[in-house]
Amino acid sequence: MKTNTLSKEAETRLIDFFNHIIDPEDMAKILRQVNCILALGVMRQHETLQIGLTNFEDNYYWLNELAEILNPYLSAE
Repeated sequence: MKTNTLSKEAETRLIDFFNHIIDPEDMAKILRQVNCILALGVMRQHETLQIGLTNFEDNYYWLNELAEILNPYLSAE
């Protein structure tokens, strides 16, 4: 896992994005929907295809992690 910190410019852009463009909870919902659609598509079209599935699994994980940061849904009690 990488532990780099965001640059001030990236941090400012993210803050601006979530303050003026889209609500973090809405973005988390979108990420979850896209992740689900992608996962279902991969499973249905490439049931036996192993090339790229590891990379897909990693990307799926990281998108879910971002969604959880934006709006803790799975870890909510």
